[in-house]
Amino acid sequence: MLGATFLLALREIRRHILRSILTTLGIIIGVAAVVTMVTLGNGVTASVQESVSSLGASNFIVFPVRSERGAIRPFDQTDVDAVEQQIAGVQVAAGNASANATAIHNGQDWDTSVTGANSAFLEAQSIEVTEGRPFNRDEEVAGKNVCLLGPKVREEIFLADSSPVGEQMRLGEVSCTVVGVLEERGQGGNGADDDNTVFMPLKTVQRRFRGNDNLDFFVVKYDTGYQSSAIQESLIDLLRERRLLRGEEGNDFNIIDTAQVNDALGSVTGALTGMVAIIASISLLVGGIGIMNIMLVSVTERTREIGIRLAIGALAREVRLQFLTEAVVLCALGGLVGLILAFLASISLASAIDVPFVFDPTINILALAFCAFMGIVFGYYPARRASQLDPIEALRHE
Repeated sequence: MLGATFLLALREIRRHILRSILTTLGIIIGVAAVVTMVTLGNGVTASVQESVSSLGASNFIVFPVRSERGAIRPFDQTDVDAVEQQIAGVQVAAGNASANATAIHNGQDWDTSVTGANSAFLEAQSIEVTEGRPFNRDEEVAGKNVCLLGPKVREEIFLADSSPVGEQMRLGEVSCTVVGVLEERGQGGNGADDDNTVFMPLKTVQRRFRGNDNLDFFVVKYDTGYQSSAIQESLIDLLRERRLLRGEEGNDFNIIDTAQVNDALGSVTGALTGMVAIIASISLLVGGIGIMNIMLVSVTERTREIGIRLAIGALAREVRLQFLTEAVVLCALGGLVGLILAFLASISLASAIDVPFVFDPTINILALAFCAFMGIVFGYYPARRASQLDPIEALRHE
């Protein structure tokens, strides 16, 4: 019986194909809008989390700021060593110093940044060396002229089919030997291209490019088994003590907890995605009302048909089931078309705004199920009205 009812529903939809398309337009637009917004929201969230993850999953980023005395007092390696040795829960602490330079090799040049950091910094920020090797201890202590290339720098000044490991290159006036190539990381948390950089030992950059022992910032990787708030309090107390800050003076440094930033950004993007999806779902409500309206029109048009079916022995529940099935099939077909449009629109828009396309099967299945549910909700009243018609009065209908 269900199969026959389903075939009858498809036949009625085909008989009025243009009207069926126009009727389901609200459903199609609503589903396409909601699923596209959720998919793009997932892509934006993934992009934001990827950018934040370039700072490390469970790190503190500590950098100096202007004090109440009006000066910026930089950190040095002794501060980093004190943090690593004196605070429980700290796994790695590593400093960073950078400068701008022109990378030159075999007649090719490219503007890039030189980042001074040791292997501990790479570990803290989970930066992998995909080709070659990281710096060894001797190179870091002696400040030797060795370097690790970001993928963008390699692409611009080295041949694609040759390995740069072991090659000599220059960064401004400083020559260095390439010992490794870094993984692709994309855009960093500060908006810069993390692939367009060259890493050298910290002492090398401080001596050859900066001319001092100052650090731009340092990274503290902590054990997630400890409370990050307790580690942060200990970090503040230690740095205030080392920088001789009196009780009433404000901190002349800032601390960013990357885990908290990641959670906060994820919550914000999730809330915005949900709000936009709710606004877009209003179209689904309008589409559902359109379905109910057209089903009432269909009941009026087919009054004699309903009367004949009731007169020859059809039960009221069978008539109700037929019209209810038509409404569900109409909504489900509209939802299916909406999902196809959402898939195509999501791929195009994700590429246009440069975020990853994150396909979520759950939201697609829920959208289709919700459309079928709307068919039941908005189709029930017309179906009930059809089943309650008096056979004699229905047969007299012109």
